Amino acid sequence: MNESTVLLTRAAEARDRILEQLGKRVYGQEEVIEHLLISLFARGHSLMMGVPGLAKTLLVSTLAEVMELSFGRIQFTPDLMPSDITGTDILEETPGGGRSFRFLQGPIFCNLLLADEINRTPPKTQAALLQAMQERRVTAGGRTWELPKPFLVFATQNPVEQEGTYPLPEAQLDRFMFLVRVDYPAIEDELRIARMTTGAAQDPLKRVITPQEIEELQALVAQVEVAESVVSYAVRLVRATRPTDESSSERVRRFVTWGAGPRATQFLILGAKARAVLHGYEVPSVEDVRALAPSVLRHRILVGFHGEAEGITSEDIIRGVLEEVRP
Repeated sequence: MNESTVLLTRAAEARDRILEQLGKRVYGQEEVIEHLLISLFARGHSLMMGVPGLAKTLLVSTLAEVMELSFGRIQFTPDLMPSDITGTDILEETPGGGRSFRFLQGPIFCNLLLADEINRTPPKTQAALLQAMQERRVTAGGRTWELPKPFLVFATQNPVEQEGTYPLPEAQLDRFMFLVRVDYPAIEDELRIARMTTGAAQDPLKRVITPQEIEELQALVAQVEVAESVVSYAVRLVRATRPTDESSSERVRRFVTWGAGPRATQFLILGAKARAVLHGYEVPSVEDVRALAPSVLRHRILVGFHGEAEGITSEDIIRGVLEEVRP
């Protein structure tokens, strides 16, 4: 086997081992897990939307444990300050009796950061994540600090109670590769949850992949070749969500105010590459793009007043676009 085939085999085996370990703690949620693994190996961030109690925090912390990644959790609240995330300078005495400032790193200095209920904190504090998400570095105290590699943000939002929350601005939403819907478990999974989590101690987790191996697989994803037809399809799909584009449908022009930008195209292609690698095949297909389109596009399409009045959602727009734009 050539080197590429060996790496693909390793990626598929790593995926199976990760899923096996996650299955000891998290029951069901296969689609959510798939999206988080894809975003991890594509170097993207994910936003999870779901009511409390659906194992979002448990999933991210377990993922960090089985991958030997350092884990940080920030509970976003209205009184949280940017320095509570990035860190701050503290004044301390030196051995010679003088004083100097030392930067005390905040919880963002980790491999896997869980930003819990990110919409509960004001925009000033939300924006503290922007540089870290885009550049993998933090500027504080007049200096720039590199974040550990790999670095990923998995954020959560509670869709139930919106009073007193601060919706993420479009610029920050666009930094998230996926918006993943976390739904209630199926009855079989909920029965298993009831049995397994209310009894004796659970089986211990095994660490199945190292940060270095993760970086190697991330590099493999970046190197995967994509057929021109797949790239063309991703571009046409994204452009069809824009009401000002000549390829958009009458429905999009009527109900959509803003469509998805070029970053959506980038994430569709990167996601398709990562999905292909994790399933052990070399060439991403149009089906990979179509499978990830709802999660990539749903937070990038802004439905206008007329659409909201008629009960149209971004999900409806995406379904229509997927039907209209054929490979």
